[in-house]
Amino acid sequence: MKLESVIGLEIHAELKTKSKMFCSCSNGFGLEKEPNQNICEVCSAQPGALPVINEEAVKKVLKTALALNCKINDFSKFDRKNYFYPDLPKGYQISQYDQPLSSDGFLKISGEKIRITRIHLEEDTGKLVHRPGADFSLVDLNRAGVPLMELVTEPDIRSASQARQFCQELQLILRYLEVSDADMEKGQMRCEVNISLRELKAQNSKLKTEEKRLGTKVEIKNLNSFRVVERSIDYEIKRQTEVLERGEKIIQETRGWDDIKGETFSQRAKEEAHDYRYFPEPDLPPLSGLNLLAESLKKEIPELPAQKRERFAKEYNLPIGDVEILVSNPESASYFEETVSELKNWAKTAEPKIDIDKAGKITVNYLITEIPRIANALSIADYALRDKISPENFAEFTKAVWQGAVSSSGAQTLLKEMFVSGADPSHIIAEKDLGQVSDEEELNSAISEVLSANPGPAEEYKKGKENVLMFLVGKVMAQTRGKANPQVVAEMLKKKLK
Repeated sequence: MKLESVIGLEIHAELKTKSKMFCSCSNGFGLEKEPNQNICEVCSAQPGALPVINEEAVKKVLKTALALNCKINDFSKFDRKNYFYPDLPKGYQISQYDQPLSSDGFLKISGEKIRITRIHLEEDTGKLVHRPGADFSLVDLNRAGVPLMELVTEPDIRSASQARQFCQELQLILRYLEVSDADMEKGQMRCEVNISLRELKAQNSKLKTEEKRLGTKVEIKNLNSFRVVERSIDYEIKRQTEVLERGEKIIQETRGWDDIKGETFSQRAKEEAHDYRYFPEPDLPPLSGLNLLAESLKKEIPELPAQKRERFAKEYNLPIGDVEILVSNPESASYFEETVSELKNWAKTAEPKIDIDKAGKITVNYLITEIPRIANALSIADYALRDKISPENFAEFTKAVWQGAVSSSGAQTLLKEMFVSGADPSHIIAEKDLGQVSDEEELNSAISEVLSANPGPAEEYKKGKENVLMFLVGKVMAQTRGKANPQVVAEMLKKKLK
């Protein structure tokens, strides 16, 4: 039996607003140091308290919907989703059901179009705190009422890898739009997977409804990392395949993920929409005129990751791997462009002419390799590069490397000093005596001493062993404490050893 996996995603992202969804409490995303710190009568569900819609949260969902090619619904309303759980103080969650803010969008992943069913707005719940050894749980309502965007895809995903890529690209888009930090480790983005298997021949079936063509759906809840999303899907595909091959039936249920065992486990029977007894939220007015609002928001949508990848590859002639690293962090991409802009201004008057593509590649190489290495060596995990080194100074650093003002080892020392002190590179070069020596008169003495101390290798080079040259260059570099220009040294050695 040849089976195909059919996967849909439900992704929640906490929106980056100053206040909560239906009250004026500060939005701390549930990360406050003290429990129940940012709560009021509304988000703690005191009798008689009335919610008020956070307009900024609505705008952020509409911007996301526009970026994901969704249809904006001109009329939308909120609904009550009824269920009981200790972290839900009202006994219901204000969400959206049959008239969401947006629907019918898509996101392309590796050229494949993944359809988006809907993007709607709701409030987050509180959270339970379980203390080891205790026979009770504590309720923290700091997160209750935080604006929560939910995105639901069609079952268009066919592999665990594709699901992970979708989640990663969505996270990046949310960050570019500045609607959410979408940090999965902090619970700001949470994923749930719906997965079923079907026989490949069922794709060509003439049965009318999608439900008849799909297998029995299993939901995996509360996946908190991209790695876990991928691992849980791979496991569930394997588990369901084994069940079907034994001639048994898949049970429609909700399952959790045990990261230590690397397997899913059964939690409860899967709820249907009618189990939540949705009905219109009576305390909130419906929303209308959303298309007009969305039209005004279009100008706020920046260049998105897919567009930036394409432009970076063409405009800067960079390898796709370097482009991916730059684009994966909006701040890094912006910093790189500002640095190259400074280099372009310099190139207008520079003599000899500057190859901007090559200068840009020098910038990228130090930006994505040396800067993380320096930060790691200094045990600095969380930093803003702009606060350490300005783009102007980084451009000046690139110029110093390009012009040969510092050697490769000197450049590493220079960059570290810049990272620590924030000082201008020319000032550090002078103060630390890092300047590379290219003057032949200055180098002549060191080369003569090296040739005198190493007659054997010198003779071997004369007899045709050209690889010995680099040994001699290394000796000169050591003699000059790394300050000699290795290219100049190599040419001088060749002339002397003719």
